Amino acid sequence: MREVNIKNLDLNLLLPLDRLLTERHVSRAANSLNMSQPALSRALARLRQIFNDPLLVRTTQGYDLSARAKQIQPELAEILIALESLVQQPVFDPAADNGLIKLTGLDLELALYIPQLMQRMRQQAPGMHLEIVKQEDDSFAMLDRNDVHFSLSGLEPSISTDTLHRFQLDQMSAVCLMSRHHALADRPLTPESYADAAHGLVSITGRGPGYMDRVLERVGMQREVILRLSSFMAVADFCETTDLLFTLPQRLAERIATGRQLCLRRLPPELQQPPVKFYFYWHSRHHHDPRMIWIREQIADIAQALPGFKPV
Repeated sequence: MREVNIKNLDLNLLLPLDRLLTERHVSRAANSLNMSQPALSRALARLRQIFNDPLLVRTTQGYDLSARAKQIQPELAEILIALESLVQQPVFDPAADNGLIKLTGLDLELALYIPQLMQRMRQQAPGMHLEIVKQEDDSFAMLDRNDVHFSLSGLEPSISTDTLHRFQLDQMSAVCLMSRHHALADRPLTPESYADAAHGLVSITGRGPGYMDRVLERVGMQREVILRLSSFMAVADFCETTDLLFTLPQRLAERIATGRQLCLRRLPPELQQPPVKFYFYWHSRHHHDPRMIWIREQIADIAQALPGFKPV
């Protein structure tokens, strides 16, 4: 039996072969393919050489299929369907999907947006699963390793920037969060009163100063950080019963203060900074995945529906 190296097979000949076997006539097959008859005749000659078979044989009623061609025809139809499915854009049906979405971020930041995503998933994609993965120091490395599909972060990546995509999810100014009974609760803050206060700091890494320490340094001041926390979830408990104040993005501070004896105060004008921006990040490997596109569309809708901020 003569062996054919598949590397030498021209896939462009498969569709002409299918039409020839269907039409059993060179001219009709050429018309259906919008090819010239000589071009299709040359294709048939190449196909006969590849299969070492005439494929189309002349009879008194016209052309008929050879025994080999009759064997090829149903297999060829399946191959063409598979090839079309391979290159066609997949159709995503959230109602029928049962995939797993892995997402990372800081606990309270996730709590602002992801419960609404979960609500949409339960309504529109009840078979889909969501896993919140504990954030490491660098969530961008987690995206690069494919540990997670998405990261919610207010940080900028320092590596792999050419393989990451993002859109802005939110932005908010920083405010001071303190007990309603704090000595500064009923009067505007000054740079001096802010710097002299006892401060709490949420530090995910547990290392280095907070960004407000650098802001104070630029105006020749410094503060004393009495308490460092690794999570936002305990801020209210420490803040409500002590003289500590925390400087946090406003929407996070509003969420923490809900139902607690806490209040929000503007930073002194001299210490105010541009709004903190939060981004939804994903890796290029998932950029065209229909499931991930659907998730991004849901998050974008949630972000657009967020209420605006009122001055504190």
